[in-house]
Amino acid sequence: MDKDNIYQDYGDFIFEYLFTLTNNLDLAEELTQETFYQAIKSINNFHDNGKAKFST
Repeated sequence: MDKDNIYQDYGDFIFEYLFTLTNNLDLAEELTQETFYQAIKSINNFHDNGKAKFST
């Protein structure tokens, strides 16, 4: 997984999903940042074995 492109690939989708859940622009932006922070922190634990998509 190329962590340099993760935000470009998933950023809008994650933000829109979180905005739908929260109906709060600022909170959705903060949660999006936290989501990507945690994802990058744990990216070495992700194994692309065909059983799970990275987006999950």
